[in-house]
Amino acid sequence: SLVVPPAKQQKPSSTITTGDDASHHQLQQSIFDQLYKTAELIEAGNPVNAQGILARLNHQLSPIGKPFQRAAFYMKEALHLMLHSNINNFMAFSPISFIFKIGAYKSFSEISPVLQFANFTCNQALIEALERFDRIHIIDFDIGFGVQWSSFMQELVLRSSGAPSLKVTAGVTPSTCNEIELNFTRENLNQYAKDVNMSFEFNVLNIESLNSLPGHLFDNEAIAVNLPVSCFLSYPTCFPMALHFVKQLRPKVVVTLDRNCDRIDVPLPTNVVHVLQCYSALLESLDAVNVNLDVLQKIERHFIQPAINKIILGHHRSHDKLPPWRNLLLQSGFIPFTFSNFTEAQAECLVQRAPVRGFQVERKPSSLVLCWQRKELISVSTWR
Repeated sequence: SLVVPPAKQQKPSSTITTGDDASHHQLQQSIFDQLYKTAELIEAGNPVNAQGILARLNHQLSPIGKPFQRAAFYMKEALHLMLHSNINNFMAFSPISFIFKIGAYKSFSEISPVLQFANFTCNQALIEALERFDRIHIIDFDIGFGVQWSSFMQELVLRSSGAPSLKVTAGVTPSTCNEIELNFTRENLNQYAKDVNMSFEFNVLNIESLNSLPGHLFDNEAIAVNLPVSCFLSYPTCFPMALHFVKQLRPKVVVTLDRNCDRIDVPLPTNVVHVLQCYSALLESLDAVNVNLDVLQKIERHFIQPAINKIILGHHRSHDKLPPWRNLLLQSGFIPFTFSNFTEAQAECLVQRAPVRGFQVERKPSSLVLCWQRKELISVSTWR
């Protein structure tokens, strides 16, 4: 059951019938309240009292247990990091952690439809918007392992008119860029392009210096932009600058990815609510697959926990709150548009092939949302 922040608490529901249910709900609400209060204290500049609550939570939470309790454990750890670590040290990378991350990513994509839903839905929108062009340039503000672009190339080489040339530019911030991961992605995509005999180029773009780039760099190309909201969580003030830059390029399409907890417009305690709800639902969906415990723990430790850390520590980096991201896109002159029937049908088909029942695709006016038991996990929207 979802928990509510202390200010919005309701009287306990009379539908709770058993003592076990009631005590479980009570414990969940207590943990939630303590995490919410910790975030309030951190934001108010009271680290001593915040640390006191986290010390108590150390005795109540572990990475083993029900989905909410595991999500709360990772939240507790993220808040602890916020209080006690140098953020730059947290962002340090090692080859070993990178190898574990690849393994966790691969396992997660095999047992959950979340990544496939995101990649295939985005790619289909791009393919439809770019089908008449033979010089394509993708600007990706969250390149990751670049898996999306391998499958995109796979689609492009099937064109009856022959494969177009493809350029992929990864937008990165030097302070948070993982050189090992970026080089891995570059080599993988270069090799894949060779394998399918496709003209390909890979470039890197510094997000922090977009304003100094001459527009003619992108002439005579059909441009599309992958703009996940999460890539600006650590630098919200770069988002309006990126939108201004993208608008000048006159892209054929901009695709955005959004989780309910990718918020640049709310204070830390409110986002603690969103993160707990979003990741509790995600962990519920993983538990339903009945996957090997060792595999699940590796996914959580090397994929899910770092994602939660990134969201929470992003708040620490930036004290500037912005309007909701959709408002920023509209203010920048972008207009949302709906997905084709084929894209919607493909998303439905993908969900039906998931290893467990419980996932749904929800259609909204300008987005497709993947849900678990009606709780939103991730949404994709397209803009022009």
